[in-house]
Amino acid sequence: MTFEDMMKMRRLGEIAVSPDGRWVMYSATDVSLAQNTKTSHLWMVPVAGGESHALLAWEAGESRGRFSPDGKQILFESTREGGQQIWLADFDGATGKIGEPHKLTSLSTETDGAMWSPDGKSILFTSAVYPECNDDSCNQQKDEASAESKVKAQVFTHLLYRHWDHFTGDKRSHLFLVSADGSALRDLTPGDGHDVPPFSMGGPDQYAFAPDGKEIAFEENLDPVAATSTNSDIFTLRLDDANAKPVKISTAAGGDHSPAYSPDGKSIAWRSQARAGYESDRFRLVVYDRASKKITEPLPDFDRWIDEFVWAPDSQKIYFAAGDLGEEPVFVTSLDGKQSSELTDEGTYGDLHVTPDGKTIVAARQTVRVPGDVVALETDRVRKAAAGMAHRRVTYASPTDLGMTQTFFMQKDVTHLNAVLLEALDLSKMEHYWFSSLGRVRVEGFILRPPGFDETKKYPVKMLIHGGPQGEWGDSWSYRWNAELFAANGYVVVMINPGGSVGYGQAFVDRVNRDWGGKPYLDLMNGMTAAEVKYPFIDKSRECALGASYGGFMADWILGHTDRFRCIVTHDGMFNPESAYGTTEELWFNEWEFGSTPWTNRAMYRRWSPMLSAPRMKTPTLVIHSQHDYRLDVSEGYQLFTTLQRMGVPSKMLYFPDESHWVTKPQNSQLWYKTVNDWVDQWTK
Repeated sequence: MTFEDMMKMRRLGEIAVSPDGRWVMYSATDVSLAQNTKTSHLWMVPVAGGESHALLAWEAGESRGRFSPDGKQILFESTREGGQQIWLADFDGATGKIGEPHKLTSLSTETDGAMWSPDGKSILFTSAVYPECNDDSCNQQKDEASAESKVKAQVFTHLLYRHWDHFTGDKRSHLFLVSADGSALRDLTPGDGHDVPPFSMGGPDQYAFAPDGKEIAFEENLDPVAATSTNSDIFTLRLDDANAKPVKISTAAGGDHSPAYSPDGKSIAWRSQARAGYESDRFRLVVYDRASKKITEPLPDFDRWIDEFVWAPDSQKIYFAAGDLGEEPVFVTSLDGKQSSELTDEGTYGDLHVTPDGKTIVAARQTVRVPGDVVALETDRVRKAAAGMAHRRVTYASPTDLGMTQTFFMQKDVTHLNAVLLEALDLSKMEHYWFSSLGRVRVEGFILRPPGFDETKKYPVKMLIHGGPQGEWGDSWSYRWNAELFAANGYVVVMINPGGSVGYGQAFVDRVNRDWGGKPYLDLMNGMTAAEVKYPFIDKSRECALGASYGGFMADWILGHTDRFRCIVTHDGMFNPESAYGTTEELWFNEWEFGSTPWTNRAMYRRWSPMLSAPRMKTPTLVIHSQHDYRLDVSEGYQLFTTLQRMGVPSKMLYFPDESHWVTKPQNSQLWYKTVNDWVDQWTK
């Protein structure tokens, strides 16, 4: 596989299922390397399988398609006439075709996250507005005045004045309701200085309608300093009372996320975290009884993160996806938790939908060898587990140890977005291996062999270090750090899930807390040694370590603590924790991970400071950082590069003035992969 091959692949986006359970509407992104663009388009395919057909092919693209409750219309979002707006089109359920779309909204502040009300008469969406404005004319005038002003200075009076890749400014996200005919626009969360919903990296919706359409549930964080708080709460708001105020129904000290009403309207489920200030606490599934106002937890002993969920049509079961030992299976549980089962084995599943008859689960699925496709799981048909899965799972505590059964559903592919291209490529299968680390803890690693693998040869190694630190490597596809592409030019790729990785229980996640360069570092080193012993084709004299975000920190830490690697690649890493605290924005992260602030716990910040190991740094290092990375400011990259140059360490810096924490523009991504692979080749080939 080449980089150009990867750019030709169509990237699956969101999916939606028609109310009659017959059709799947999905978005897919096409990349133009020549034009340096990525464009999303909407497609339709029968749930039973068959040919997909494009609904539109607008140059501006379309996304977030949603069926109306009666199945006679779809809504979607597009920037066809300037800013992103909501569009509607008639839908023919017999043919899967749509009529000529018309634009529903024309807000100067644009729209996002649109969804239908249960009766199909209204649409809920978000828009970033000035809290003091009561209409769009006011918002437009303020934006125009700001654009025309020669003064671009900003005045900050509170923290979280910038976030991830942008300055937050004076606007706040609000929830709006608009009639399906475009009239009666209503700001449901007017005034105040809080975002509704709070910032999200994507994933499940942060708001939902009650089945009768008279109430919504949504997330909001009312803590006075958003930069130090993870405590988003769940609120409900009556829509049939113009004077109604939001009512808080969640009680956890940590974050509460992704509310969803049961189809019978009796309950609201969401994902909840117990500990305040800890964004990586276990995401538990909780259910709120609307009549008794009691909150219960169906699976109190399920030691995995609930990443997303969906109600069964009968309101008696909940399907959910949760990371487990490098995979992301689908599970099901009854509301009392007494009947629960794992439904899939290999692969990473998400974007779950259940057909109205309850017979099919429609989901997105990906593996390390295949990017996202739509699949259908038939709930009334079961199959045997994939060969070798049982052996892999008994190596570490898994859901079956918590009383869950394994009932694997029959699965069929609904789409084949990249089948023709993939068939022509030599892509390696991911292999699992286990080893013991400090404290007799079992840790999992993965390897990919290079194309055209020859058992008799020795191969150089790229050891990839994931970010987070509460992240994971596993059976999934990535366009930013693609394991297959790293292996493609003759390398064994090693990926280890050290302490802090998810999918192995919360105690393993907590293994990284306040110990950034301790046990996780030893896990990585022990894992690399275990791979060298297990796989004799690894040339341990030609190894390179590559990491981004927390993986960038760990690459910096490795740089000052071992000379076993021939080269280092560090992307957007933390080099100086004390300066990183003052230049980051989500302060809850640093304060949790380093146990308070630098002036109250300076010893911890200095204990895990790669900068203080500068005299021991010798390994040739490629430093990568971007100007609009506000999670880990570009100054962290500058400091490391300056240090390496002054220490006489062979080094190079790749700087992107137009990227953030990730490199997203196609041609920038092309330069990134070329620079990284050339650097590794220079020192290991």
